[in-house]
Amino acid sequence: MGDSFETLCNDLRTDCKDIEQRIRNLMGDSVFQSEQTFSGQHGEMKAQIMLAVRHIEDARMRIGKVLQYADDGVSILDKEPNTKG
Repeated sequence: MGDSFETLCNDLRTDCKDIEQRIRNLMGDSVFQSEQTFSGQHGEMKAQIMLAVRHIEDARMRIGKVLQYADDGVSILDKEPNTKG
């Protein structure tokens, strides 16, 4: 029997988080210690890395929204403390 829908979504969210960290790690790569081929090269590379981070964060959040709407449609942040599961 296959994994539940919730498990599949949570596994994807975990994968996204792992990928996010790997993307963030690019910021500390030794490539940024070398000289730039052209002015602004490293800044542009870092800006693109951060855009990739934002997109993967958004994908992770969207999968969380799938789970929210598969349940009761209420964000966990908006639930009363005694109704959180």
